[in-house]
Amino acid sequence: MPARWSIKVPTEPFPTTPPDLLAAKRAAGRWGIVSLADLYACGFTYGQVKARVARGILHPLYRGVYAWGHPNVATEGRFLAAVLACGEKAVLSHYSAAALWDLVPWDGRPFEVTARTKRAHPRIKAHRSTRIERTVRKGIPVTPKLRTVMDLQAEEAAVKRALRQARFTAAELEQLPRSLLALGAQPTRSPREDEALDIIVAAGLRPPAEVNRPYRLPGRTVYPDLRWPELRLIVEVDSRQWHDDPLAQREDAERQAELEAAGERVLRVTSAQLQRPARFLARLRAAGVPDR
Repeated sequence: MPARWSIKVPTEPFPTTPPDLLAAKRAAGRWGIVSLADLYACGFTYGQVKARVARGILHPLYRGVYAWGHPNVATEGRFLAAVLACGEKAVLSHYSAAALWDLVPWDGRPFEVTARTKRAHPRIKAHRSTRIERTVRKGIPVTPKLRTVMDLQAEEAAVKRALRQARFTAAELEQLPRSLLALGAQPTRSPREDEALDIIVAAGLRPPAEVNRPYRLPGRTVYPDLRWPELRLIVEVDSRQWHDDPLAQREDAERQAELEAAGERVLRVTSAQLQRPARFLARLRAAGVPDR
């Protein structure tokens, strides 16, 4: 005789009342995060909220902020939860904002939020400001990119990486504080270029006016690493990672020839040569770079 199978339909683990459906839909569009205000707007009473916490449907992250369905929330959801925990006008800021903008890698530190009033929450580093700049990225209130970089001033390495990634316009760069530029924190494209720029600034030489700015050659546009337009001088920083194969070396030689034909002087420096900054600085001075 053929086997008979008895299939039992499991009890629905989540309620399907209109408030639950509304809350689930809201959470789905917000990285799985809902606030107590969201739940009230969906039609819940406080008692119903407590019941869903007890049943494992709502998972408290902060006071009045919950993950819907399960606690395994993506980093973006954690960012949003931290912002919601700090009040209606709060925004993600500082290093957390830079990570959301993809300017720096997220390293798991406490979330940073700026609000008009400070609220104490675990794993949230709160900043207070009466002047809050606000935009939205990935559904999360956050400081605009330029303000985010300004807020990072205390972390030199993070500032430099953020500036490389941000690709600000010339007009936006003019809005940056002089203290950032004094560090040599211009938007370079690699740590080796950072290193060369730091050596120049620390020695008191005039920093290049252009860093990775477009330079139009016949038939194409190139981006010299460091350039002093008034001296017709370009410094190209060659790293082993990008310049140690024959194709890259041929491209470098062709590009240098085109720049020199356009009237530029090209000074090349390797990563190893940057470890002897005195020689690098002597070459710059011989090329005419003056003191600041």
